[in-house]
Amino acid sequence: MAPVLLTKRIEFAAAHRYFRPEWDEAKNRAVFGRCYNPPAHGHNYMLEVTVSGGVDPQTGMVINLFDLKRVLLGMIEEFDHKNLNLDMSYFTDRIPTSENLARVLWTKLEPQSDIGTLHAIRLYEDEDLFAEITAAGGLDIAGVTRRYSFTAVQEGHQGRQWDCFVTVQGPIDPKTGMVVDIAALNLLVQEHVLAKLDCRDLRDVFGRTSVTGQSLVEFIWTSLVSRIPSGKLAHLQVVHSRDLSFSCSA
Repeated sequence: MAPVLLTKRIEFAAAHRYFRPEWDEAKNRAVFGRCYNPPAHGHNYMLEVTVSGGVDPQTGMVINLFDLKRVLLGMIEEFDHKNLNLDMSYFTDRIPTSENLARVLWTKLEPQSDIGTLHAIRLYEDEDLFAEITAAGGLDIAGVTRRYSFTAVQEGHQGRQWDCFVTVQGPIDPKTGMVVDIAALNLLVQEHVLAKLDCRDLRDVFGRTSVTGQSLVEFIWTSLVSRIPSGKLAHLQVVHSRDLSFSCSA
């Protein structure tokens, strides 16, 4: 039987600031934007940890959730309500971006034999942005997913909100700690997707009498795939409603 995946969520709070001391203020602001602002800004992080394994025939479990929760609580205690720049030695020579923090958390969890095989972790800065490290990708590769929303009319419906999740994957830059410049990605999506779709009738945009969700996700993918500033477009999901979505992957 194929391995079963089990995912557990846990929350913690921490503050961070993006800056490189060898850069002047102009360069730091150009690269990091508002994340450079002193003294720091905080997040209520949500960490999703996914472990893989076979189902124990005696217990019916991949891993005892009590053991997993104990390990996660013990690990998170070190980071909870800390200034990552000032209090954490892990970030003396690297910027505590979500990508770098996720990588540190992976190195803390992977040796823990009590939780089985670590498959993936997702670290949410907020509900619209998360970084992901996977066993398949390794420590130097991360995925960053950003959610964008727009309102558009589809045949037979009034205007509805669509959620678009854009995932960029690539190496973590050793200088910036980022896979992709989120501000640059935001501008790209605004110009080539949101400006064309938001508050529009999709039939007018596409010049068709009917527009499917499949056509919409294909349009967004084609609009972005060759323009990603760094990394690569790895996954795209367009959510129509809580029980219907459309996606494509590289």
